[in-house]
Amino acid sequence: MPISPNCWQRSTKARGAAFRDTGGPVPGLTAGASARGRVLAVDIARGVALAGMILFHTVTDLELFGHLPPGTSTSGGWAVFARVVAGSFLFLVGVSLVLAHRDGIRWPAVAGRIARIAAAAALITAVTWAAMPERFVFFGILHSIALASLLGLAFLRLPWIVALAAALAVAVLPQIMRSPLFDPPALVWTGLAVRVPVSMDFVPVFPWFGATLAGIAAAGLAGRAGLWDRLRHGAANRSATARLLSWPGRHSLAIYLLHQPVLIAAIWGVGQLV
Repeated sequence: MPISPNCWQRSTKARGAAFRDTGGPVPGLTAGASARGRVLAVDIARGVALAGMILFHTVTDLELFGHLPPGTSTSGGWAVFARVVAGSFLFLVGVSLVLAHRDGIRWPAVAGRIARIAAAAALITAVTWAAMPERFVFFGILHSIALASLLGLAFLRLPWIVALAAALAVAVLPQIMRSPLFDPPALVWTGLAVRVPVSMDFVPVFPWFGATLAGIAAAGLAGRAGLWDRLRHGAANRSATARLLSWPGRHSLAIYLLHQPVLIAAIWGVGQLV
């Protein structure tokens, strides 16, 4: 969505009032609000992605406890499903960036949001290193979201077609260029390495940043068509049902961090009872 050319002409007081009106993005993965109000459809979409993530992790945990055959979650339809879920999260990062900063980049909000996600990513790395050092998460979905949230800012003022072209380039590059130069741990997160260490969750910049760029392009195109204003001011956006359905998407980071301990405890407990 194009950023208003008059955004820098607004007074400091008006900018501050606009920021206070939104309450800022909800801590975590959420960044769907702008000075013009939230689009609950984006929060609901993020909630659907969360539901898909929880379903997939239920399968992986059942496999971990021996209730499903080894390799169930990493082959066939479940492997495709995992990629769709990861891609949807990163696509929504791009959409949310456009909506959150359509009136100008809100640097305090950006810094706070990326810091929270990076801290959560570091926690995931530490916990998985302690639990399964041979498969620990060194660059998973949270690491990728944090970096994509920063890199994506460079495309917010560009035409949507530029973001789309960059998305295609990022997605295709790993298919045509891989090199042992990217094999060292300091560079393997790029996604251009030939040999990648085993990890429970690996979401490298190439090709996955392409999903965020696609989200930026789609949100920009939707803005040109007036879709966001129609969704924001529509009756459905103010309904109690929409607010209820949007709740998970507005608390996505907390749900992400808490769902696995809950799932593991539940599966272990039911296993002990059965």
